[in-house]
Amino acid sequence: MPILSVLACLRLIIFRHFAFSSRVGFAFCSDSSRLRPQVEQITGQAPQPRSGHTAVNIGKSKVVFFGGLVDRRFLNDVTVYDIDNNLWYQPECTGSMSDGKVGPCPRAFHIAVAIDCHMFVFGGRSGVNRLGDFWVLDTDLWQWSELTSFGDLPSPRDFAAASAVGNQKIVMFGGWDGKKWLSDAYIMDTISLEWMELSISGATPTPRCGHSVSMIEKRLLMYGGRGSGGPIMGDLWALKGLVKEEEGETPGWTQLKLPGQAPSPRCGHTLTSGGPYLLLFGGHGTGGWLSRYDIYYNECVVLDRVSVLWKRLPTTNEPPAARAYHSMNSIGSRYLLFGGFDGKSTYGDLWWLVPEDDPMAKSSAEPPPESALPAHDNISKRGKEGEALGSAVSTLMKRFEIFSNASVTNEPEDSEVVELASQVCKNNNLRKLEGQEALQAIRDHWLKSTSETITLKELSVLLRDYQRLITSHQMGMAWSNLGTGGDNILGNTFRFYHMKSASQLRMDDVSILLAEYKQLIASQNVS
Repeated sequence: MPILSVLACLRLIIFRHFAFSSRVGFAFCSDSSRLRPQVEQITGQAPQPRSGHTAVNIGKSKVVFFGGLVDRRFLNDVTVYDIDNNLWYQPECTGSMSDGKVGPCPRAFHIAVAIDCHMFVFGGRSGVNRLGDFWVLDTDLWQWSELTSFGDLPSPRDFAAASAVGNQKIVMFGGWDGKKWLSDAYIMDTISLEWMELSISGATPTPRCGHSVSMIEKRLLMYGGRGSGGPIMGDLWALKGLVKEEEGETPGWTQLKLPGQAPSPRCGHTLTSGGPYLLLFGGHGTGGWLSRYDIYYNECVVLDRVSVLWKRLPTTNEPPAARAYHSMNSIGSRYLLFGGFDGKSTYGDLWWLVPEDDPMAKSSAEPPPESALPAHDNISKRGKEGEALGSAVSTLMKRFEIFSNASVTNEPEDSEVVELASQVCKNNNLRKLEGQEALQAIRDHWLKSTSETITLKELSVLLRDYQRLITSHQMGMAWSNLGTGGDNILGNTFRFYHMKSASQLRMDDVSILLAEYKQLIASQNVS
Protein backbone atom coordinates (compact mmCIF):
# COMPACT_ATOMS: atom_id res chain seq x y z
CA MET A 1 0.00 0.00 0.00
CA PRO A 2 1.44 3.45 -0.88
CA ILE A 3 2.55 5.43 2.13
CA LEU A 4 0.14 8.26 1.29
CA SER A 5 -2.76 5.83 1.63
CA VAL A 6 -1.28 4.43 4.84
CA LEU A 7 -0.99 7.85 6.42
CA ALA A 8 -4.47 8.81 5.25
CA CYS A 9 -6.22 5.82 6.85
CA LEU A 10 -4.02 5.12 9.87
CA ARG A 11 -3.66 6.91 13.12
CA LEU A 12 -0.87 5.91 15.45
CA ILE A 13 -1.53 4.94 19.03
CA ILE A 14 1.09 5.13 21.74
CA PHE A 15 1.27 2.48 24.43
CA ARG A 16 3.30 2.82 27.56
CA HIS A 17 4.81 0.08 29.65
CA PHE A 18 5.70 1.18 33.18
CA ALA A 19 9.18 -0.29 33.31
CA PHE A 20 10.28 0.56 36.85
CA SER A 21 8.95 -2.62 38.48
CA SER A 22 7.45 -5.98 37.65
CA ARG A 23 4.04 -4.98 39.00
CA VAL A 24 1.08 -4.80 36.67
CA GLY A 25 1.04 -1.41 35.02
CA PHE A 26 -1.26 0.30 32.54
CA ALA A 27 -1.04 1.33 28.90
CA PHE A 28 -3.41 4.08 27.76
CA CYS A 29 -4.92 4.58 24.35
CA SER A 30 -7.63 6.77 22.88
CA ASP A 31 -11.04 5.22 22.33
CA SER A 32 -13.08 7.90 20.51
CA SER A 33 -13.94 10.44 23.19
CA ARG A 34 -12.49 8.72 26.24
CA LEU A 35 -9.26 7.29 27.58
CA ARG A 36 -9.47 3.73 28.83
CA PRO A 37 -6.79 1.57 30.49
CA GLN A 38 -5.57 -1.73 29.13
CA VAL A 39 -3.66 -3.98 31.53
CA GLU A 40 -0.09 -4.67 30.45
CA GLN A 41 2.64 -6.60 32.19
CA ILE A 42 6.37 -6.88 31.72
CA THR A 43 8.11 -9.42 33.87
CA GLY A 44 11.72 -9.45 34.97
CA GLN A 45 13.99 -6.71 36.22
CA ALA A 46 13.83 -3.58 34.06
CA PRO A 47 17.00 -1.57 33.40
CA GLN A 48 17.48 1.58 35.43
CA PRO A 49 16.73 4.96 33.77
CA ARG A 50 19.41 6.16 31.37
CA SER A 51 20.29 8.27 28.35
CA GLY A 52 23.07 8.06 25.81
CA HIS A 53 22.67 4.28 25.72
CA THR A 54 22.31 2.07 22.65
CA ALA A 55 19.68 -0.51 21.70
CA VAL A 56 20.02 -2.97 18.81
CA ASN A 57 17.66 -5.57 17.35
CA ILE A 58 18.80 -9.19 17.56
CA GLY A 59 16.52 -11.26 15.38
CA LYS A 60 12.84 -10.35 15.31
CA SER A 61 12.03 -10.59 18.99
CA LYS A 62 14.92 -9.26 21.10
CA VAL A 63 16.35 -5.81 21.75
CA VAL A 64 19.73 -5.58 23.51
CA PHE A 65 20.43 -2.41 25.55
CA PHE A 66 23.96 -1.42 26.52
CA GLY A 67 25.57 1.34 28.56
CA GLY A 68 24.33 4.86 29.06
CA LEU A 69 24.44 7.60 31.67
CA VAL A 70 22.37 8.38 34.78
CA ASP A 71 23.17 10.93 37.49
CA ARG A 72 26.66 11.47 36.05
CA ARG A 73 27.34 7.76 36.40
CA PHE A 74 28.37 5.81 33.29
CA LEU A 75 27.00 2.29 32.81
CA ASN A 76 28.19 -0.87 31.09
CA ASP A 77 25.37 -3.31 31.85
CA VAL A 78 23.60 -5.42 29.23
CA THR A 79 19.82 -5.83 29.42
CA VAL A 80 17.58 -7.68 26.97
CA TYR A 81 13.91 -7.08 26.25
CA ASP A 82 12.36 -10.32 24.98
CA ILE A 83 9.35 -9.08 23.02
CA ASP A 84 7.69 -12.46 22.47
CA ASN A 85 7.71 -13.28 26.18
CA ASN A 86 7.27 -9.67 27.36
CA LEU A 87 10.29 -10.16 29.59
CA TRP A 88 13.32 -8.18 30.76
CA TYR A 89 16.45 -10.11 31.67
CA GLN A 90 20.15 -9.45 32.31
CA PRO A 91 22.34 -12.13 30.71
CA GLU A 92 25.50 -13.05 32.57
CA CYS A 93 28.18 -12.01 30.08
CA THR A 94 31.68 -13.43 30.01
CA GLY A 95 34.97 -12.27 28.52
CA SER A 96 38.48 -13.52 28.03
CA MET A 97 40.65 -10.45 28.56
CA SER A 98 44.13 -10.84 30.03
CA ASP A 99 43.59 -7.92 32.41
CA GLY A 100 40.49 -9.55 33.88
CA LYS A 101 37.96 -7.28 32.14
CA VAL A 102 34.73 -8.99 31.17
CA GLY A 103 33.58 -6.35 28.68
CA PRO A 104 33.81 -2.68 27.74
CA CYS A 105 34.30 -0.10 30.47
CA PRO A 106 31.23 1.98 31.44
CA ARG A 107 30.33 4.47 28.70
CA ALA A 108 27.66 6.53 27.00
CA PHE A 109 27.20 8.25 23.62
CA HIS A 110 28.95 5.34 21.86
CA ILE A 111 27.78 3.55 18.71
CA ALA A 112 26.39 0.01 18.61
CA VAL A 113 25.41 -1.89 15.47
CA ALA A 114 23.99 -5.41 15.16
CA ILE A 115 25.22 -7.80 12.47
CA ASP A 116 23.37 -11.13 12.74
CA CYS A 117 23.79 -12.27 16.37
CA HIS A 118 26.70 -9.92 17.09
CA MET A 119 26.57 -6.43 18.61
CA PHE A 120 29.57 -4.26 17.67
CA VAL A 121 30.41 -1.34 19.97
CA PHE A 122 32.82 1.52 19.26
CA GLY A 123 33.92 4.60 21.16
CA GLY A 124 31.80 6.76 23.41
CA ARG A 125 32.67 8.64 26.56
CA SER A 126 33.58 7.49 30.05
CA GLY A 127 34.00 10.35 32.51
CA VAL A 128 36.02 13.01 30.69
CA ASN A 129 37.68 10.51 28.34
CA ARG A 130 36.71 9.85 24.73
CA LEU A 131 37.10 6.21 23.81
CA GLY A 132 38.38 4.53 20.67
CA ASP A 133 38.13 0.84 21.59
CA PHE A 134 36.19 -1.67 19.52
CA TRP A 135 34.20 -4.58 21.01
CA VAL A 136 31.81 -7.31 19.92
CA LEU A 137 29.20 -9.15 22.00
CA ASP A 138 28.19 -12.62 20.77
CA THR A 139 24.54 -12.80 21.84
CA ASP A 140 24.38 -16.58 21.36
CA LEU A 141 27.10 -17.12 23.98
CA TRP A 142 26.81 -13.73 25.72
CA GLN A 143 30.56 -13.35 25.39
CA TRP A 144 32.46 -10.07 24.99
CA SER A 145 35.63 -9.83 22.89
CA GLU A 146 37.81 -6.76 22.32
CA LEU A 147 38.74 -6.54 18.67
CA THR A 148 42.13 -5.59 17.28
CA SER A 149 41.36 -3.86 14.02
CA PHE A 150 43.65 -2.30 11.42
CA GLY A 151 43.57 0.06 8.47
CA ASP A 152 42.49 3.71 8.79
CA LEU A 153 41.66 3.62 12.48
CA PRO A 154 39.20 6.32 13.55
CA SER A 155 40.18 8.63 16.39
CA PRO A 156 38.50 8.26 19.82
CA ARG A 157 35.13 10.03 19.80
CA ASP A 158 31.64 10.26 21.23
CA PHE A 159 28.30 11.37 19.74
CA ALA A 160 29.09 9.72 16.38
CA ALA A 161 26.37 7.91 14.39
CA ALA A 162 26.54 4.57 12.61
CA SER A 163 24.48 2.01 10.72
CA ALA A 164 24.84 -1.49 9.30
CA VAL A 165 25.50 -1.79 5.57
CA GLY A 166 24.15 -5.17 4.53
CA ASN A 167 25.12 -8.06 6.79
CA GLN A 168 28.88 -7.46 6.92
CA LYS A 169 29.85 -3.80 7.10
CA ILE A 170 29.32 -0.77 9.35
CA VAL A 171 29.40 2.88 8.27
CA MET A 172 30.17 5.63 10.82
CA PHE A 173 30.10 9.40 10.44
CA GLY A 174 31.15 12.39 12.54
CA GLY A 175 31.32 12.85 16.29
CA TRP A 176 33.30 14.89 18.82
CA ASP A 177 36.87 14.05 19.88
CA GLY A 178 37.01 16.46 22.83
CA LYS A 179 38.64 19.25 20.82
CA LYS A 180 36.81 19.47 17.52
CA TRP A 181 33.69 18.35 15.69
CA LEU A 182 34.31 15.69 13.04
CA SER A 183 33.07 15.12 9.50
CA ASP A 184 34.97 11.97 8.56
CA ALA A 185 33.22 8.83 7.33
CA TYR A 186 34.48 5.27 7.82
CA ILE A 187 33.54 1.79 6.64
CA MET A 188 34.35 -1.16 8.90
CA ASP A 189 34.40 -4.70 7.51
CA THR A 190 33.31 -6.97 10.38
CA ILE A 191 34.91 -10.03 8.73
CA SER A 192 38.38 -8.65 8.01
CA LEU A 193 38.20 -6.08 10.89
CA GLU A 194 39.59 -3.41 8.58
CA TRP A 195 38.62 0.25 8.88
CA MET A 196 38.68 2.37 5.73
CA GLU A 197 38.18 6.14 5.72
CA LEU A 198 36.02 7.10 2.78
CA SER A 199 37.40 9.55 0.28
CA ILE A 200 34.39 11.75 -0.40
CA SER A 201 33.98 13.71 -3.62
CA GLY A 202 32.07 16.97 -3.85
CA ALA A 203 30.23 18.74 -1.05
CA THR A 204 30.26 17.29 2.46
CA PRO A 205 28.18 17.99 5.58
CA THR A 206 29.75 20.36 8.06
CA PRO A 207 31.45 18.70 11.07
CA ARG A 208 28.94 17.69 13.74
CA CYS A 209 27.96 15.43 16.60
CA GLY A 210 24.63 14.28 18.06
CA HIS A 211 23.20 13.64 14.59
CA SER A 212 21.31 10.51 13.54
CA VAL A 213 21.69 8.20 10.54
CA SER A 214 19.70 5.38 8.94
CA MET A 215 20.51 3.15 5.98
CA ILE A 216 17.73 3.23 3.35
CA GLU A 217 18.31 0.73 0.55
CA LYS A 218 21.57 1.96 -1.03
CA ARG A 219 21.88 5.31 0.75
CA LEU A 220 22.84 6.46 4.22
CA LEU A 221 20.52 9.28 5.34
CA MET A 222 21.78 11.69 7.99
CA TYR A 223 19.85 14.45 9.75
CA GLY A 224 20.72 17.27 12.14
CA GLY A 225 23.31 17.44 14.89
CA ARG A 226 25.31 20.11 16.68
CA GLY A 227 27.97 21.74 14.52
CA SER A 228 31.24 23.54 14.85
CA GLY A 229 30.87 26.59 17.06
CA GLY A 230 27.72 25.19 18.67
CA PRO A 231 24.82 25.77 16.22
CA ILE A 232 22.19 23.04 15.99
CA MET A 233 21.41 22.01 12.43
CA GLY A 234 18.36 20.83 10.52
CA ASP A 235 19.88 19.60 7.26
CA LEU A 236 19.30 16.24 5.57
CA TRP A 237 22.05 14.48 3.61
CA ALA A 238 22.36 11.22 1.63
CA LEU A 239 25.63 9.30 1.16
CA LYS A 240 26.00 7.00 -1.87
CA GLY A 241 28.67 4.49 -2.87
CA LEU A 242 28.44 2.21 0.17
CA VAL A 243 26.81 -1.00 -1.08
CA LYS A 244 28.43 -3.73 -3.13
CA GLU A 245 26.57 -2.79 -6.32
CA GLU A 246 28.11 0.68 -6.09
CA GLU A 247 31.63 -0.23 -4.95
CA GLY A 248 33.09 1.12 -8.19
CA GLU A 249 31.33 4.45 -7.63
CA THR A 250 33.07 7.22 -5.73
CA PRO A 251 31.29 7.86 -2.41
CA GLY A 252 29.56 11.21 -2.36
CA TRP A 253 27.20 13.26 -0.22
CA THR A 254 24.09 15.00 -1.57
CA GLN A 255 22.11 17.50 0.47
CA LEU A 256 18.38 16.89 0.24
CA LYS A 257 16.00 19.84 0.55
CA LEU A 258 12.58 18.23 0.75
CA PRO A 259 9.16 19.90 0.88
CA GLY A 260 6.57 19.35 3.55
CA GLN A 261 6.53 19.83 7.33
CA ALA A 262 10.23 19.45 7.96
CA PRO A 263 11.42 18.94 11.54
CA SER A 264 13.09 21.84 13.30
CA PRO A 265 16.89 21.78 13.77
CA ARG A 266 17.88 19.39 16.56
CA CYS A 267 20.41 16.94 17.95
CA GLY A 268 20.12 13.90 20.19
CA HIS A 269 17.10 12.66 18.19
CA THR A 270 16.49 9.27 16.58
CA LEU A 271 15.96 8.54 12.88
CA THR A 272 14.47 5.07 12.52
CA SER A 273 13.59 3.19 9.35
CA GLY A 274 10.43 1.11 9.42
CA GLY A 275 8.81 -0.15 6.23
CA PRO A 276 8.13 2.58 3.67
CA TYR A 277 8.98 5.56 5.86
CA LEU A 278 11.44 7.07 8.30
CA LEU A 279 10.39 8.17 11.77
CA LEU A 280 12.18 11.07 13.44
CA PHE A 281 11.45 11.45 17.15
CA GLY A 282 12.65 13.64 20.00
CA GLY A 283 15.92 15.52 20.28
CA HIS A 284 16.59 19.04 21.46
CA GLY A 285 17.22 22.42 19.87
CA THR A 286 17.98 25.95 20.99
CA GLY A 287 15.30 28.08 22.58
CA GLY A 288 16.40 31.19 20.71
CA TRP A 289 19.00 33.87 21.33
CA LEU A 290 17.13 35.20 24.37
CA SER A 291 16.76 31.77 25.97
CA ARG A 292 19.27 30.13 28.31
CA TYR A 293 17.70 26.71 27.85
CA ASP A 294 17.33 24.14 25.07
CA ILE A 295 13.90 23.01 23.89
CA TYR A 296 13.20 19.27 23.97
CA TYR A 297 10.84 17.68 21.45
CA ASN A 298 8.38 14.79 21.46
CA GLU A 299 6.57 15.07 18.13
CA CYS A 300 6.71 12.34 15.48
CA VAL A 301 7.86 13.47 12.04
CA VAL A 302 7.73 11.03 9.14
CA LEU A 303 9.76 11.15 5.93
CA ASP A 304 7.43 9.69 3.30
CA ARG A 305 9.69 7.71 0.97
CA VAL A 306 7.05 7.51 -1.78
CA SER A 307 6.01 11.15 -2.07
CA VAL A 308 9.40 12.33 -0.69
CA LEU A 309 7.69 14.68 1.76
CA TRP A 310 8.11 15.44 5.45
CA LYS A 311 4.88 14.92 7.38
CA ARG A 312 3.83 15.43 11.01
CA LEU A 313 2.41 12.15 12.26
CA PRO A 314 -0.74 12.62 14.39
CA THR A 315 -1.19 10.35 17.38
CA THR A 316 -4.49 9.59 19.07
CA ASN A 317 -3.30 10.31 22.60
CA GLU A 318 -0.62 12.07 24.57
CA PRO A 319 2.92 11.18 23.44
CA PRO A 320 5.78 10.41 25.83
CA ALA A 321 7.49 13.30 27.56
CA ALA A 322 9.88 15.32 25.40
CA ARG A 323 13.41 13.92 25.48
CA ALA A 324 16.74 13.42 23.72
CA TYR A 325 19.48 10.76 23.71
CA HIS A 326 16.88 7.99 23.95
CA SER A 327 16.69 4.84 21.81
CA MET A 328 14.07 3.97 19.20
CA ASN A 329 13.91 0.56 17.48
CA SER A 330 11.77 -0.56 14.58
CA ILE A 331 10.16 -3.98 15.14
CA GLY A 332 7.96 -4.88 12.19
CA SER A 333 5.39 -2.10 11.94
CA ARG A 334 5.95 -1.05 15.57
CA TYR A 335 8.46 1.27 17.20
CA LEU A 336 9.94 0.77 20.65
CA LEU A 337 11.12 3.81 22.65
CA PHE A 338 13.20 3.65 25.82
CA GLY A 339 14.89 6.16 28.14
CA GLY A 340 16.29 9.58 27.36
CA PHE A 341 16.95 12.92 29.06
CA ASP A 342 15.04 16.23 29.05
CA GLY A 343 17.62 18.54 30.57
CA LYS A 344 16.51 17.77 34.11
CA SER A 345 15.27 14.18 34.38
CA THR A 346 16.55 10.86 33.08
CA TYR A 347 13.82 8.47 31.91
CA GLY A 348 13.47 4.71 32.28
CA ASP A 349 10.06 4.29 30.63
CA LEU A 350 9.24 1.99 27.73
CA TRP A 351 6.73 2.96 25.03
CA TRP A 352 5.25 1.29 21.96
CA LEU A 353 4.20 3.33 18.93
CA VAL A 354 1.87 1.18 16.81
CA PRO A 355 -0.52 1.60 13.85
CA GLU A 356 -4.23 1.64 14.63
CA ASP A 357 -4.81 -1.69 12.87
CA ASP A 358 -2.12 -3.38 14.97
CA PRO A 359 -3.42 -6.21 17.23
CA MET A 360 -2.09 -4.29 20.23
CA ALA A 361 -4.29 -1.37 19.25
CA LYS A 362 -7.27 -3.58 18.40
CA SER A 363 -7.19 -5.26 21.80
CA SER A 364 -7.39 -1.86 23.44
CA ALA A 365 -10.42 -0.94 21.32
CA GLU A 366 -12.52 -3.85 22.58
CA PRO A 367 -15.46 -2.89 24.84
CA PRO A 368 -14.30 -2.68 28.45
CA PRO A 369 -15.28 -5.67 30.58
CA GLU A 370 -17.86 -5.35 33.35
CA SER A 371 -15.03 -5.65 35.81
CA ALA A 372 -11.50 -4.61 34.93
CA LEU A 373 -10.25 -7.68 36.81
CA PRO A 374 -12.85 -10.47 36.61
CA ALA A 375 -13.13 -12.82 39.56
CA HIS A 376 -12.33 -16.51 39.16
CA ASP A 377 -15.90 -17.39 40.19
CA ASN A 378 -17.31 -15.43 37.27
CA ILE A 379 -15.00 -17.13 34.82
CA SER A 380 -15.81 -20.58 36.12
CA LYS A 381 -19.48 -20.11 35.19
CA ARG A 382 -18.67 -20.44 31.49
CA GLY A 383 -18.88 -24.21 31.43
CA LYS A 384 -17.43 -27.31 32.93
CA GLU A 385 -14.65 -26.87 35.46
CA GLY A 386 -11.89 -28.04 33.12
CA GLU A 387 -13.12 -25.91 30.22
CA ALA A 388 -13.50 -22.92 32.51
CA LEU A 389 -9.95 -23.25 33.78
CA GLY A 390 -8.59 -23.41 30.25
CA SER A 391 -10.66 -20.38 29.28
CA ALA A 392 -9.52 -18.53 32.38
CA VAL A 393 -5.88 -19.26 31.67
CA SER A 394 -6.31 -18.15 28.07
CA THR A 395 -8.06 -14.97 29.15
CA LEU A 396 -5.41 -14.25 31.74
CA MET A 397 -2.57 -14.78 29.28
CA LYS A 398 -4.19 -12.42 26.79
CA ARG A 399 -5.04 -9.81 29.43
CA PHE A 400 -1.55 -9.78 30.92
CA GLU A 401 0.27 -10.63 27.67
CA ILE A 402 1.99 -13.59 29.32
CA PHE A 403 3.78 -15.82 26.85
CA SER A 404 5.63 -18.97 27.81
CA ASN A 405 8.99 -19.86 26.35
CA ALA A 406 8.29 -21.37 22.91
CA SER A 407 10.76 -24.18 23.56
CA VAL A 408 8.97 -25.37 26.72
CA THR A 409 6.91 -28.52 26.11
CA ASN A 410 3.75 -29.23 28.12
CA GLU A 411 4.40 -31.64 31.00
CA PRO A 412 2.31 -34.63 29.80
CA GLU A 413 3.81 -34.32 26.29
CA ASP A 414 7.45 -34.23 27.38
CA SER A 415 8.70 -37.65 26.26
CA GLU A 416 12.23 -36.89 27.49
CA VAL A 417 10.92 -36.50 31.04
CA VAL A 418 9.27 -39.95 30.84
CA GLU A 419 12.39 -41.53 29.35
CA LEU A 420 14.71 -39.94 31.91
CA ALA A 421 12.37 -40.83 34.78
CA SER A 422 12.28 -44.44 33.54
CA GLN A 423 16.05 -44.60 33.72
CA VAL A 424 16.07 -43.15 37.24
CA CYS A 425 13.34 -45.56 38.37
CA LYS A 426 15.16 -48.47 36.75
CA ASN A 427 18.29 -47.59 38.71
CA ASN A 428 16.16 -47.58 41.89
CA ASN A 429 14.44 -50.85 40.97
CA LEU A 430 11.07 -49.13 40.69
CA ARG A 431 8.35 -49.77 38.12
CA LYS A 432 8.20 -47.72 34.94
CA LEU A 433 6.31 -44.47 35.43
CA GLU A 434 4.50 -42.23 32.96
CA GLY A 435 2.90 -38.78 32.86
CA GLN A 436 2.69 -36.87 36.13
CA GLU A 437 4.19 -39.75 38.09
CA ALA A 438 7.27 -39.66 35.88
CA LEU A 439 7.55 -35.90 36.26
CA GLN A 440 7.26 -36.10 40.05
CA ALA A 441 9.86 -38.87 40.17
CA ILE A 442 12.42 -36.90 38.20
CA ARG A 443 11.74 -33.76 40.25
CA ASP A 444 12.30 -35.71 43.46
CA HIS A 445 15.52 -36.98 41.96
CA TRP A 446 16.72 -33.46 41.12
CA LEU A 447 15.84 -32.17 44.59
CA LYS A 448 18.38 -34.66 45.96
CA SER A 449 20.95 -33.98 43.23
CA THR A 450 24.01 -31.73 43.36
CA SER A 451 26.01 -30.14 40.56
CA GLU A 452 28.54 -32.95 40.98
CA THR A 453 26.02 -35.81 40.70
CA ILE A 454 23.81 -34.51 37.90
CA THR A 455 24.69 -35.89 34.46
CA LEU A 456 25.04 -34.02 31.19
CA LYS A 457 22.09 -35.84 29.60
CA GLU A 458 19.83 -34.49 32.36
CA LEU A 459 20.62 -30.80 31.77
CA SER A 460 18.38 -30.28 28.75
CA VAL A 461 15.33 -31.75 30.53
CA LEU A 462 16.18 -29.92 33.76
CA LEU A 463 16.44 -26.58 31.94
CA ARG A 464 13.10 -27.15 30.21
CA ASP A 465 11.32 -28.05 33.44
CA TYR A 466 12.92 -25.02 35.13
CA GLN A 467 11.45 -22.77 32.42
CA ARG A 468 8.11 -24.59 32.68
CA LEU A 469 7.99 -23.98 36.44
CA ILE A 470 8.67 -20.27 35.96
CA THR A 471 5.81 -20.02 33.46
CA SER A 472 3.55 -21.93 35.86
CA HIS A 473 4.49 -19.62 38.73
CA GLN A 474 3.98 -16.61 36.50
CA MET A 475 0.42 -17.75 35.80
CA GLY A 476 -0.31 -18.60 39.42
CA MET A 477 1.05 -15.34 40.76
CA ALA A 478 -0.92 -13.39 38.17
CA TRP A 479 -4.10 -15.09 39.41
CA SER A 480 -3.37 -14.31 43.03
CA ASN A 481 -2.43 -10.73 42.16
CA LEU A 482 -5.67 -9.91 40.36
CA GLY A 483 -7.01 -8.17 43.43
CA THR A 484 -3.79 -7.30 45.21
CA GLY A 485 -1.39 -6.00 42.57
CA GLY A 486 1.40 -8.08 44.14
CA ASP A 487 4.79 -8.82 42.67
CA ASN A 488 5.30 -11.46 39.99
CA ILE A 489 7.88 -14.15 40.57
CA LEU A 490 9.88 -13.00 37.56
CA GLY A 491 10.54 -9.79 39.44
CA ASN A 492 13.16 -12.02 41.05
CA THR A 493 16.17 -13.00 38.98
CA PHE A 494 15.87 -16.36 37.24
CA ARG A 495 18.75 -15.95 34.89
CA PHE A 496 18.28 -19.01 32.67
CA TYR A 497 14.65 -18.46 31.64
CA HIS A 498 15.72 -16.95 28.31
CA MET A 499 18.25 -19.69 27.46
CA LYS A 500 17.44 -21.51 24.25
CA SER A 501 19.51 -24.63 24.83
CA ALA A 502 21.41 -26.40 27.61
CA SER A 503 24.46 -26.22 25.35
CA GLN A 504 24.72 -22.55 26.36
CA LEU A 505 25.29 -23.53 30.00
CA ARG A 506 28.78 -23.28 31.43
CA MET A 507 30.03 -25.63 34.13
CA ASP A 508 29.71 -22.90 36.76
CA ASP A 509 26.06 -22.38 35.78
CA VAL A 510 24.90 -25.87 36.77
CA SER A 511 24.98 -25.27 40.51
CA ILE A 512 23.13 -21.94 40.09
CA LEU A 513 20.52 -23.52 37.81
CA LEU A 514 19.97 -26.35 40.28
CA ALA A 515 19.65 -23.94 43.24
CA GLU A 516 17.09 -21.80 41.41
CA TYR A 517 15.23 -24.95 40.34
CA LYS A 518 14.96 -26.13 43.94
CA GLN A 519 13.75 -22.65 44.92
CA LEU A 520 11.00 -22.91 42.31
CA ILE A 521 9.97 -26.38 43.53
CA ALA A 522 9.85 -25.12 47.12
CA SER A 523 7.75 -22.13 46.08
CA GLN A 524 5.36 -24.42 44.21
CA ASN A 525 4.95 -26.65 47.27
CA VAL A 526 4.20 -23.63 49.47
CA SER A 527 1.62 -22.26 47.05
